[in-house]
This record gives sequence, structure tokens and C-alpha cells, in this order.
Amino acid sequence: MNGILCVNKPQDFTSFDVVAKLRGILHMKRLGHGGTLDPMATGVLPVFVGTATKACDIMPNNTKSYIAGFRFGAVSDTQDIWGEVTEKSDKAVSFEDIEGLLPEFTGNIMQLPPMYSAVQVNGQRLYDLARKGIEVERTPREAEVSELKILSYDEDTRQGTLSITCGKGTYVRTIINDMGEKLGTGGIMTSLVRTSSGGFALEECYTFEQIQQAVDEGRLEQLILPIDRVFSSLPKLRLNEAQTKMYRNGVKLDLSRIRNIKEDADCYGVYGSDGVFIGTAHPDRENGVLRVGKNLG
Repeated sequence: MNGILCVNKPQDFTSFDVVAKLRGILHMKRLGHGGTLDPMATGVLPVFVGTATKACDIMPNNTKSYIAGFRFGAVSDTQDIWGEVTEKSDKAVSFEDIEGLLPEFTGNIMQLPPMYSAVQVNGQRLYDLARKGIEVERTPREAEVSELKILSYDEDTRQGTLSITCGKGTYVRTIINDMGEKLGTGGIMTSLVRTSSGGFALEECYTFEQIQQAVDEGRLEQLILPIDRVFSSLPKLRLNEAQTKMYRNGVKLDLSRIRNIKEDADCYGVYGSDGVFIGTAHPDRENGVLRVGKNLG
């Protein structure tokens, strides 16, 4: 069984916890997740099953969407309500104040990775250092936020929700923290739901209970999505029988003998002679060959 199983991750589970839990439910070892989700967050976590695990690290679509709860008037060491509050403020914040800030946090922005994060500095995870009370110097990183909207806001409680669409490696709680800093009140994240990831939506996800039920009823395959869903944005190449065999053996193919090559594409989704998705490939136009990218066949 190979493909993608979209999980609605529950709170207080790490992404690795989800994979470990599924190994017990599915009685399979070959599983991997496509994109870390913090323990307090819920929502979309694509899990790669079988040979699809080879594609965990090459998802071409790294766009993610979230609905995040926030509260202004506080700062915490983890930038969310699960940490220790270190500062408080009674300063009022209006809807207009927040709305005026949104353009500053949209587009290509710079973020300082929080201490409670999986970023490595000198071979050590920041969260391991943070738990020991150690704070180290970090380098700001570029993040891409394509959309940032206020969904709700209560001026009396200074609490609300944001809709965020962003690229890989963006810290939503840091956006809220930095907005609070700009407003002079501090800000913390109060909840986080990932509503989409890599082209997979929350509506396509299943809970552990639903997955267990499908296993018990012998219909797990109905929940597994085809691996080529991950690569649906890539132009497609269909190989003949001889080319399929060569591709599976890692042999470079003659570009001039392959149909449907696009001059401007630098990566393709490759399908074998039987129409089954078998991996990706990259054209080397200078040498006139098609190089195997990720072979899933």
C-alpha cells in the first residue's frame, strides 16, 4: 500500500507521535510525515505510506494555510499561551491598529526563529537549549506570507483570529509576537489549526479513530490518496516501455526521444508505460538528457 494518508492531527501530539501511533494502527513501519506541526497545533498532516516515503522531502508545493487565535497584552517565552508569561500590558488595541499592520507582515518578511523551535544552531536544537534556560544568538530568516487577514477581533478582550497562508518554515506565533511588539503590547498565539498543506485540505483528513475504523472494516485503501497528488503542479511525461525500464534503473534518457517535453520546465512528473506515476525527472538540456530525480517506481 503506497500513497498519502491525510491525518487531522490532534493537540498534544508531535508529528513523530502521529507517525508512531499510525505504525501501531496500520501495522506498517514505512511511514513518514510531510511537514512538522507543533504539538499544540491541530489540522492537516500528510503522512506518506510505503514507497511514497521517498517523496517526503521533495514536495514541490510547500504552501500552508492556518487559522490562528491570538491575544494582545502579553509576551511569553514560547510566543504562545503554553509558555510562561514574561510581560503584560493594559494598552488598548483597536481593529484598525491591527489592520494597519497587516501589510508589514505580508509578502517576503524577515523572522527571528523563536528559541522554542526545531532550528539547529551549532548542531543543537533551539528548543533543547531553551529548556535548559539557554538563549543563543540567532540569524533572521526570510519567510513568505502570501495572505494575512483578520477573521475576528474583540477589542475588549484583545483576542481574535487570523487567516494566514504562507510558505515553508514560517512561524505563525512569531508573526503574532512581532505584531504585538509593533503595537507596544506584546502578543501571544492562543490556538493554531492548519487548514491546508502541500495541496491537501482539512476536509481530506481523518482522525485516528476514523483510520482505526477503516482498518477494522478492511477499507483502509479508500483513505489513501495517490502519491502523484503531491506532484500535480508539475508537467507530466509518459514514457514508453523501454524508457520506463531505463528510468527505473536510474539510466539517463535521450531528451530528443521523449514526447511532450516543455522548453521552460525544469522538473517533470514521470509516468510509466502503464500510466502509473513512477517519480520525477530533470532535463539537462546542455547534454540532451533527462536525469532521474526521485525514483518512486
